Amino acid sequence: MTTTTIDAGDVEDLDSFRQRARAWLAANMPPAPAGPPVGAGDVSDEEELDDVEHTRKLQRLLYDGGFAGICFPREYGGQGLTPAHQQVLNEEIVGYDYPARMQLPTFTPCAAVIHEFGNEEQRKAHIPAILKGEEIWMQFLSEPGGGSDVAGAQTTAVRDGDEWVLNGSKIWTTGAWWSDWGLCLARTNWDVPKHRGLTVFMLRIHQPGIEVHRIEMLNGSKEFCQEFMTDVRIPDGDRIGEVDAGWTVGVRWMFHERNLAGSPYVTRPAGQGPARSAADTGDTLLELVRDVGRLADPRARDLVGEAHALRLVQGKMVSRITRGIATGAFTDQAASIIRLMAGVVGNRTTTIGFELAGPHAVAWPDDAAALGELGLGYLTRQASSIGGGTTEMARNVISERVLGMPRERAADRDVAFRDVPRSASAR
Repeated sequence: MTTTTIDAGDVEDLDSFRQRARAWLAANMPPAPAGPPVGAGDVSDEEELDDVEHTRKLQRLLYDGGFAGICFPREYGGQGLTPAHQQVLNEEIVGYDYPARMQLPTFTPCAAVIHEFGNEEQRKAHIPAILKGEEIWMQFLSEPGGGSDVAGAQTTAVRDGDEWVLNGSKIWTTGAWWSDWGLCLARTNWDVPKHRGLTVFMLRIHQPGIEVHRIEMLNGSKEFCQEFMTDVRIPDGDRIGEVDAGWTVGVRWMFHERNLAGSPYVTRPAGQGPARSAADTGDTLLELVRDVGRLADPRARDLVGEAHALRLVQGKMVSRITRGIATGAFTDQAASIIRLMAGVVGNRTTTIGFELAGPHAVAWPDDAAALGELGLGYLTRQASSIGGGTTEMARNVISERVLGMPRERAADRDVAFRDVPRSASAR
């Protein structure tokens, strides 16, 4: 694993950086758009593709302005600055548009994994392209029969000379149909316990042998995809890390995913939740209460206060955990606390927004799309407790690896993966 140290003598001071960022953003970045993000509901393919192209242009704008990849080394096109500089940029970019689609999973976990585990050739090939908005990455991680047990991957990679041949299926891949590359966890050894026979690969999504099928969700969104891989050939040069040692990469991969809110690789307006929505902040909810005529309702005011308190506590907790991990006071596994809090708070604040809107979230006029978004968000509110690893898995990690409590019983521990009993649907 590669980490980067920064010589403090070469680093611009934070006040100077803040002034430079503030002036550049005011002169170059467009204001944040009103309403929910494109892709959160039922939008046309043309609208979504236009938004993807817009994201690439925003990322290129940051790159040309010298504000892309704040914590990536300069030799890969980054700025070679510190997490504190990234935080300053996140504070200054509030109120401006930004390349939201690229933050998760392109920057974290994918670019972070390439930076830490890729070889020099792989880093120089992909990190600059990501920083310029030329490559959007997705995670080929979940499988149809695997649930949250990503170590139980059954997508197979078999070596054939200087190439690998992949067969299997991945699912719940956000936006695979408009993305460029995937980071894929595949099984390369069936004769060892499940965690010891995995390898990580980079692969182009749109190549012979990969079929991308879109999944229509309850809210009309088709952002999730399932990919079917049939004899997909990729060069050994696109392998990340050692053969059969993919779980070592995978552990950091999942750390970066869980640590989204505190990641030094992510550019996102400070104080913004994991997903922009009408129920995202207490201030927005207050506007909602005013719009639906419940400003004098004590119950409504209590709910707004609860949402505001949850977001406030979440922000403070993320800062504390992030600082603790950076200083070594907490193990990396503490990132699961951030992931658990995001799921719990996301679910609750979405529910609060729906409760405040009442019947307006079920039937709304055409010019009140934000109210409709609350209703659709309520129907899919459990997603915040499932996507990126379930909150149940996060609780297990916190229990076993942060608090040191006894490990959960596992019937497949120390059993060759080939011999692990599987249901018919998972074979």
